Amino acid sequence: MTEMTIRETQDENLELIKSAQAGDEGSMEKLITQNMGLVKNIARRFIGRGAEYEDLIQIGTIGMLKAARSFDLSYGTVFSTYAVPLIIGEIRRFLRDDGMIKVSREIRRRGTVIMHEKELFISQNHREPKLSELAEICSLSPEDVAYALDAVCPVFSLQETIGNSDDDSATLENFISSDENEIDKTTDKLALMQAVSKLDETEQKIITLRFFKDLSQQQTAKILGLTQVKISREEKKIFEKLRRQL
Repeated sequence: MTEMTIRETQDENLELIKSAQAGDEGSMEKLITQNMGLVKNIARRFIGRGAEYEDLIQIGTIGMLKAARSFDLSYGTVFSTYAVPLIIGEIRRFLRDDGMIKVSREIRRRGTVIMHEKELFISQNHREPKLSELAEICSLSPEDVAYALDAVCPVFSLQETIGNSDDDSATLENFISSDENEIDKTTDKLALMQAVSKLDETEQKIITLRFFKDLSQQQTAKILGLTQVKISREEKKIFEKLRRQL
């Protein structure tokens, strides 16, 4: 898709959104039809999780509708970029709450308790707890803690800062492509952001400095008060953690 075609598609989306939000059902239907490829590509990512592909498309379409109705034209954001997290969130909620994959009330209650203990740990220790530490505090296995936390994991905001970075520009929105033909890359990035959020504080800082601020291992080591060798070893550990989660 050429840059001119992308721009034309974006402009047409905005015109359709204006009309749809004003009550024109025809414009809403056309908007959904034109962006159905986006919904289908996202739905494919959830095949094999207990729901039919066609059902995933229908649920994803609900997310697209919500995006169209809530999109603020003053955002200065490409519509497809805004819609992606809403479509993913709608499908995830369906799989967890209404689909064949159920999350019990007990798991949700456990997840809430773990989140409370996590916040308490952060306030007392000024850092994110490791999974093993949370497991010990809650008298659970690390696997049970990870599952429960995933069950109550919130949908990410486009404006959310990546990791623990103080750089306001390092937000999820800035790392999402606006080209609908690159939706696979977009959803991969969303999955990566979720995986990064589960790393401990030091690991998140390393990721931010090395790959979002593009610093060398030596520069990163100096900022964090570590050696270059330590940074290199930590990176290997981080990559292994991310591979397991992805």
